[in-house]
Amino acid sequence: MKTFKAVCSYDGTDYHGWQRQPKGKTIQGVLENTLIKITKKNIAVIGAGRTDAGVHALGQVFHFQTAARLQPDEFQRAFNSLLPPDVRISRMDEAPDDFHARRSARSKVYRYRILNSPSISPFAVRYVHPVHRPLDVESMTAAARLFVREDDFNPFSSNRFLHPVRRITRAEISQDGDEILLTVEAGGFLRYMVRTIAGTLIEVGSGRLEPADIDRLFAQKKRTEESPTAPAKGLCLIEVKYGPDRGSG
Repeated sequence: MKTFKAVCSYDGTDYHGWQRQPKGKTIQGVLENTLIKITKKNIAVIGAGRTDAGVHALGQVFHFQTAARLQPDEFQRAFNSLLPPDVRISRMDEAPDDFHARRSARSKVYRYRILNSPSISPFAVRYVHPVHRPLDVESMTAAARLFVREDDFNPFSSNRFLHPVRRITRAEISQDGDEILLTVEAGGFLRYMVRTIAGTLIEVGSGRLEPADIDRLFAQKKRTEESPTAPAKGLCLIEVKYGPDRGSG
């Protein structure tokens, strides 16, 4: 048995997230069905993270194990010839036997795209969250820095978790024309965590919250209506990082 590590990208618009489900098209399901066609075997595909319905990926990582006598480049070509056009394998390597896409990961980098413009191009509508009212980018930048911490992130997640402490090592705002980009890096995330951070920063940019309110929201230890969840379509998993001996995503 050999272990293969793959980097894939996908447009998540038409999928019910990463994880295979009894009903509904998922990324994991499409990849596993493709492996059946290639190897004639049922093989589990293990992803670095479970993106939600409508969330995209540029650098999702997964691994699988097989006795098939194919080289990484042959697997990559086979996958891309059979996958739907909104899912692509950008890299395929043979990995150490103990490599695990999720457990071996050191951190994940997500990016949330906000289009701050009165109009939106039809070529961007699937990938950005449009906010038509002007946003204060300086205040959003100051507020984003306050998320760089190790803390209870239940106030910025979908519900209460038994182990809600996470450590964010990077949370920054940048601007590219009319786009405001939130980049967040951490070893792990709670469900809807990045999207809720994005929604909270939009509240700051709109003037409904001040940057100083971020510490207050953390102190409450629970979710409130002051921290809305931004739509899934603006979120993309950019990269999964591994240690030096594992290679980067």
